[in-house]
Amino acid sequence: MSDSILSIIPPLIAIVMVLLTKRVLLSLGVGILFAAFFVANYHIGETFTLIIQAFVRVFVEDGALNTWNVYIILFLFLLGMITSFVSMMGGTKAFGDWMILRVKTRVGAQLMTIVLGFALFIDDYFNSLTVGQVARPITDKHRISRAKLAYIVDSTAAPICVIAPLSSWGAYILGLIGTVFMTHNIVDYSALSAFITMIPMNFYVWSAIGLVFILAIRQADFGAMKKHELHALQTGNVTFQQQKTEAQQEEKSSAIGKISDLLVPIIMLFIGTIGFIFATGYMALTPGERSVINILGEADVSLSLFLGGLLAVLITFFMSIRHVKANQLEKKDFSNGIYNGIKAMLSAVIILIFAWTITDLIDQLGTGTYLANIVKQSNIPFAILPVIIFIMAGIIAFSTGTSWGAFALLLPIAGQIAASTNIDLILPMLAAVLAGAVFGDHCSPISDTTILSSTGSSCNHIDHVMTQLPYAIVAAVIAGLGYVVLGFTENVYFGLITVIIGLAIVYFLLGKTKLTIDNN
Repeated sequence: MSDSILSIIPPLIAIVMVLLTKRVLLSLGVGILFAAFFVANYHIGETFTLIIQAFVRVFVEDGALNTWNVYIILFLFLLGMITSFVSMMGGTKAFGDWMILRVKTRVGAQLMTIVLGFALFIDDYFNSLTVGQVARPITDKHRISRAKLAYIVDSTAAPICVIAPLSSWGAYILGLIGTVFMTHNIVDYSALSAFITMIPMNFYVWSAIGLVFILAIRQADFGAMKKHELHALQTGNVTFQQQKTEAQQEEKSSAIGKISDLLVPIIMLFIGTIGFIFATGYMALTPGERSVINILGEADVSLSLFLGGLLAVLITFFMSIRHVKANQLEKKDFSNGIYNGIKAMLSAVIILIFAWTITDLIDQLGTGTYLANIVKQSNIPFAILPVIIFIMAGIIAFSTGTSWGAFALLLPIAGQIAASTNIDLILPMLAAVLAGAVFGDHCSPISDTTILSSTGSSCNHIDHVMTQLPYAIVAAVIAGLGYVVLGFTENVYFGLITVIIGLAIVYFLLGKTKLTIDNN
């Protein structure tokens, strides 16, 4: 069963059910059941034992607390509390009122969100959860749908982190590249110089980012996203669900709210998290090892997110005292704020736990290993290897819900294939793995970063998946054409030119098909 074609059935069942039924927990639950059933070789009793074990491993692994998962969950709850208190203090309203005077168009609101995504490149989790929180008041004011906000957030999280050496992603990738180079005795590049050289070769990143800018500037959308944007413009309701937006919620809000009531908690969250990332990495190394890259590589990102979130929550509590003294808030509002914050994040946490559980079982099935071996054993012309690697990395990340897992599986295989066919293609091949994995991660409804992007933007998860999917596919097609050109010409710049031409065609097609949304 393991590492066989049957191993792809459980993740496919979960993904297809999510897309068809739009019921995330039901679909993930069915996928978990089938995955455990296959791992147990069709034994019913062992199936449920494996499900329980996989669920327990979300919290406890090898007899110790699974700190990565636990800290991420706690951070989500802390972020919910920050959001609740900021709203009660009137910070959200004050920031929205201040920004509406400065960001006067829908284009400006979307460009502001993109810039925020670029700025918070240190970690994709932090990016996904923070950018949506900061940008949401102004995008709501300009009637930009939550689906569009989640798409912008997601498209400026992983795509930026994967080309940033000074990020948690960069440190992880550098370690894998270094291992590949040692295995094949490659001395022409260091891991860092290779990483930097590969940045222009990551065609999906440039295609995805280019498309975000085009959609924002052109004010045009297609597919499911167009329906969400038109609904937001016509009704003022930024979601289709029967839920009220922050601007419409009947919750207490202080009349003396200031912009600082929003900005100070977010800024302290940022400073605290970055500070703890460097502190945990610094303490994990000896004095001779403490370079910036090594510090990022050894940093405990999940612990840093938790500590940064805890610091921001404490500061938020302290700031709320001013509103209590002014009789704008009551002491009981503290417990209400904590309760509402946890409640707001509970759905996302449950989805995340289910996603981690199915990922554990899929790993036991060997789905990723099976797909990676297909690439390794295929006898195909080396000119099309970059695009094949790009596609397979996308399939693996889509099926397993993890781009990092696809990196770990395919980077060594891509290095081995290049070394045995055409060593000049090793960097394009490695770049194609990185690009394809981010693409698959963008499309996968069981990806943690996809879940967190919808959470940070307060967007229904399936709405985010269904609206982002067509855009991710368009960006991937353009990137794929770039890899085809690169493979046949062995020239990175020809591949980049192909990507630029593809984006230019999309730009003009959007105008000619009159998909522009009027700026009302």
